[in-house]
Amino acid sequence: MKSNRVIAFVILLALPTIQGCISYSFTGAATTAKTIQVEDFFNNTDLGPANLGQTFTNRLKEYFQQNSSLRVAKENGELQIEGMLTQYAVTPVAPVSGASSNRADLAALTRLTIAVRVNYVDTLEPKNSFKDKTFSFYQDFPSTQDLSSVQENLERKIFDQIFIDIFNATIANW
Repeated sequence: MKSNRVIAFVILLALPTIQGCISYSFTGAATTAKTIQVEDFFNNTDLGPANLGQTFTNRLKEYFQQNSSLRVAKENGELQIEGMLTQYAVTPVAPVSGASSNRADLAALTRLTIAVRVNYVDTLEPKNSFKDKTFSFYQDFPSTQDLSSVQENLERKIFDQIFIDIFNATIANW
């Protein structure tokens, strides 16, 4: 019993020393930067809504503010992100046989895929920077539903996953 107390005492004494050697954030951010600059993402898709780029940019800024201690800067950010939306595709998946021979085969599900190409500059650790890295994700929905009725919810879910991937590739260094 006495040896457990001695070990606990030694650990408590050593904790401030060990703590100075470890750099970890519970958000997963592994950067010493204080600011991030997020440029407007250009919507370079054929089918995407006109406001898709602005929506993506605003939500990406919010994601970094909520999940890190970074402050969004309008210019001269220590970290800089820019890019464009490159794909907004609606494709049939999960084919099913048609009810009659004169009717074409149908799909039970439709897939919305969104892709984004990102450039990232880390002015503090240039080796972490990258150019033209693509992040994409998709969500499926029943073909019986119209895209416009589920579009906002699907985009939100897709963006959420893309934001996680971008966050991990930039400041989490994953």
